[in-house]
Amino acid sequence: MNKNTLLKILLLALLFGGGTWLFVHGDLIQFFTNRNKAIDFVNSFGSLSVLAFIGLQILQVLLAPVPGEATGFVGGYIFGAVLGTIYSTIALAIGSWLAFSLARWLGLPFVEKAVSPAILQKYDYFMKHKGSWVVFILFLIPGFPKDALCYMIGLSHMPVRVFLVVSTLGRLLGTAMLSISGDMLRNEQHGPLWILAAVSLLAIVVAYIYRDRLLDSLKHKAPPPP
Repeated sequence: MNKNTLLKILLLALLFGGGTWLFVHGDLIQFFTNRNKAIDFVNSFGSLSVLAFIGLQILQVLLAPVPGEATGFVGGYIFGAVLGTIYSTIALAIGSWLAFSLARWLGLPFVEKAVSPAILQKYDYFMKHKGSWVVFILFLIPGFPKDALCYMIGLSHMPVRVFLVVSTLGRLLGTAMLSISGDMLRNEQHGPLWILAAVSLLAIVVAYIYRDRLLDSLKHKAPPPP
């Protein structure tokens, strides 16, 4: 058995094992949508809470349809704005790399099971163009399926180092805002929290309303495939 095959098996075992453990110990989806449940879960690990949080964030990326807003918020609530952003960024980078690597190793049949057909069809055009600046914009804009994009980009020829830089920088602003929101709630800074929440919600609504127009614009600006 070669090294790559062994690594594939270990990654799949990690994904399956982590998902199974959460399913057995509670409602899986609750760990990613219920911030109180996620906070209690992470805090229950005591001195290992950082590792538990990072592991939860990694699993959230690999389970592409699962929203990541709750776990990002939890990082700020437990660890503060700065450390929450740092830990989330580390976890998201690892999770993104794992999703990217699994797609590259296992190919289209695996990605078709991990990502919905509608998302595959909608973003396939951009993956074929392999434009790092286009991918950065998709990661930057709120409301886009970033975790699913990690799997799809794994099918392209984008180098892994470029992908990690683009995906990490593209996620950074949203990650920081979630961590700041969690920190504000912990410190009962309700006024600034409501302002930040309103700004975030407005950005998401605008991105959702104009998402198709933005995609069309990116299509016309993207370089033609070779």
